[in-house]
Order: sequence, then C-alpha cells, then structure tokens
Amino acid sequence: MDADTPGNLPEFSVSELSGAVKRTIEGAFDRVRVRGEIGRVTQAGSGHMYLSMKEENAVLDCVCWKATVNRLAHRPEQGLEMIATGRLTTYPGRSSYQLVIEHIEPAGVGALMALLEARRKALAAEGLFDKERKKPIPYLPSVIGIVTSPTGAVIRDIMHRLRDRFPRHVLLWPVVVQGDAAAGQVAAAIRGFNALPEGGAIPRPDLLIVARGGGSIEDLWAFNEEIVVRAAAESAIPLISAIGHETDTTLIDFASDRRAPTPTAAAEMAVPVRAELAGRVLEGEQRLVSASARLLERLRGEVRGLARGLPHPSRLVEQKTQDLDGRAETLRRVMALLLQERRGAVRDLAHRLPQPRQTIAEKRTVLAQTAAGLRHQGLRERLSLVGDRLDRAGRDLDRTFDARLDDPRRRIGELSKLLESYSYKGVLERGFAVVRDGSGAPLTRAAMVPAGAALTIEFADGETGAVAGGAPSAPPTPSAASRPRPRPPGATGKQGDLF
Repeated sequence: MDADTPGNLPEFSVSELSGAVKRTIEGAFDRVRVRGEIGRVTQAGSGHMYLSMKEENAVLDCVCWKATVNRLAHRPEQGLEMIATGRLTTYPGRSSYQLVIEHIEPAGVGALMALLEARRKALAAEGLFDKERKKPIPYLPSVIGIVTSPTGAVIRDIMHRLRDRFPRHVLLWPVVVQGDAAAGQVAAAIRGFNALPEGGAIPRPDLLIVARGGGSIEDLWAFNEEIVVRAAAESAIPLISAIGHETDTTLIDFASDRRAPTPTAAAEMAVPVRAELAGRVLEGEQRLVSASARLLERLRGEVRGLARGLPHPSRLVEQKTQDLDGRAETLRRVMALLLQERRGAVRDLAHRLPQPRQTIAEKRTVLAQTAAGLRHQGLRERLSLVGDRLDRAGRDLDRTFDARLDDPRRRIGELSKLLESYSYKGVLERGFAVVRDGSGAPLTRAAMVPAGAALTIEFADGETGAVAGGAPSAPPTPSAASRPRPRPPGATGKQGDLF
C-alpha cells in the first residue's frame, strides 16, 4: 500500500491525543520515587514551587503545590541529591510531562550532612552563632520554661533531676519533637515564652530548656530547621538546648546560649544542688564569723595601744579646771575695776548736776520776796500763775532728772549681774570652798600647804580660819570683799547715794 494513501488508521484530534497520553502516563506511573540532583528551584507568588531533577543526560520537570510545600520536612535546594515521591502527569499546554511531588527527602545521610553543613555556614555568616550573642545562664532561676513532648521520658527525667537538686516552678510548652510539624511548633513555643509579659497571670520564665531524646539525623532534623535556629537566636530569655545524646549535634546547639549533652544534664545546668549551696552558705557564715572575731580583736589591740598614749581624763580635767579658775579670777578683778570706774563716772556726773529741789526752793524764795513787794491785785494773780507754772516745771524737771538717771542705774545693774555670773561666788553656792594661805593667795594643790600653816576657808556665807595638820589656828585676815565699802564722797541727805 502506498504511503500517501491514508488507509484505515484512526484519526485523533490534538486534545484527544493529549488526553490519551495523559491517561496512559498517569495510569502507568501513578506512584513513583525518583532520585536525582536538584536543579533550578523557583517558588511562585502563589506559593507553588517549580524545580527540576537531573542526571547527566536527562531532566525531569517537577511541581510541588503550595499545600505540600508547607508540609515538607526538607526543602529542596539546588545541587543537593534528593529522592522525590509523587505521581507522573502531563502538561498538554506545552506537550511535556512532569512529576507532582508529594514528599521529598535527601538521598541518604551524606546528603543530609551536606545540607546541614551548608545551612550552618549560611547562618554562621549572619552572626547567629557569635559568642557575643550568648547570654549568661541565671544562677537560680525562679521559673523554668521547658519545650518538649509532654509524653516522653525527657520531661520526666528533667523534673526528677530538678526535684533532686533544687525544686523550681516549671512551665511546660508541649510540642511534637519529630515530623513535619515539629519545627514550627518548637519555634512557636520559644517565641511564645518570650512574648509572656512581666508580672502577668502566667509568670515569664527566667530560663528556657529545649529538649528531645536521642534519634537518627532524620529524627532530629526539626532542630536543624532555619525557623527553629532563628527563634533560638532571637530569644531574650537565656536558652539551654538538650537535643539527643552527647554525640548528636544540631544547629540549635550553635544558636542556644548553652548546650547540654543530655536533657538530664540540662536540668543540672539550670539549678545548683540545694544541699551544696546550703553547705557553702554555712561555710561562708563560719568564715565571716571568724574574720569578724579576728578583726574585732585587732581593733581592740589598736584601741589599747592608743589608750596607753593618751593622758588620764582626770588629769586633763584638773588642768582645764585650774585654767578656768585662773581666768575666772582675772575676769573678776577686771570686772571689779571696770565697775569701780563706771561708778566713779556716774558720781562725777551726779556732782555736776544741780539739785532740782534746791533750785526750786531758791526760785520760790525770790518769788515770795517779789510777791511781798507788790500790792497790786493783778500782779499777785499773775505771780500766782507764774508760781503754778514754776511748780509744774519743777515736777517736770524732777521726772526728767530721774529718767536720765534710769539708764546709768540699769547699765550698772547689768554689769553687776555679769560680774556675779563670772564670779566664783556662784561656785561656792554649789557647795565648794576656796582655801587661801595667810597672805590671801588661793591654794590649788595639797602639796602647797605646809604642816601647821594658817589657812582661811571661804564659804558662800562667810570665811573661817583653819590650821593645816592640826597646828594652832591664826585669826583670818579680813578679805577685801568682807570689809565695808566706803561712803562715796559728796553724798548729801537731800538727794541720797545712787549705790
């Protein structure tokens, strides 16, 4: 048959042929696993992810819908060898076929480690692992926040160790620690604890512990996710990571403030041992008491040494008492002289003033003589008026004279009181006495009195004689204070003495 003759071949439209191919491919490859190197990765604004898997001579286009992208435990990265699970389908608009990815994972441990190392370097370049970002762990936190599974052995081990060492208030934020949702829940728990306000209904933790038991690298992969690492690095609350066993290392360990090899070790890092703390406090108390006793003894020795170099207080008082007596005696003499001088000045002033009564009497005599020589009635009346005026003038003169003498009298009274306040007489009123020798000089020491010497003892109300050592008494010599004061010259019976 000629090739140009159509023959009996069926005729398909483009859509029919495309649909038949689509049904054939989807029926034959409904569920496949494909291994290859990830090529270009693009995520559209709608959230869908487009990528390619390639080998040396073949390329397979892949698409991952938005709902699946959000559930991926391992996000595909260019250059990484991964295994994708999904279904094969066609895209008639471009006459191509593609793999719809439902799950993707690194191809073996080596691929995971390569991805882990690449992610670690990228995050370290941002400074998330710098030592300057590390915060000190509080010595004795009041509230501890724990992010872990509520049903595993990890939380029981942590609580048991806390009770043994130092019981604290614990807040548990339950999360899943494995699987696609683990990373998001752990990051949300760390940020949730940090978002608690100070002084709120739920106390804000002073320390966080993110813990999980041991497992394979795939089991622990949630703690290598970028969202968890960033949440740990941003935490304002100090954070201890305790993921897996001592040989297990995850990226959260680099971002945390301190890494614990096991969850039990994290509890030991969080709180001290109460018994050891009490022992250290008791030891410090004993050392403080001993140091205080030594310091007190040293200070006592210094005080005793200083006391030996100081004179006895009674000697200091005796010396100052003698100085006071000497100054008081000097002041008494000076005040007596000053008072005597003021009194003389007042007497001189009084002598220079005419006697008002004598002047009035003389004027009255002259007036009487003048009145006797006059006979005229009008003159006598006028003289009577003049006499009344003279009487009033005399009384005014008396008052003026007395007022002028009041100020000297008040000044003399004040000086007398001042003299009395400085006089030793006041001391005698309190029961003391002054002992003088025969010449009237005061005796201030017993050594100054020879046996048999005649003494004069002055009390507040007078003087008496005495003999030292029982020898015969000599009559006391009257002192200047006991002799009567002489009457000031010029005093008359009319005006009287001002003193």
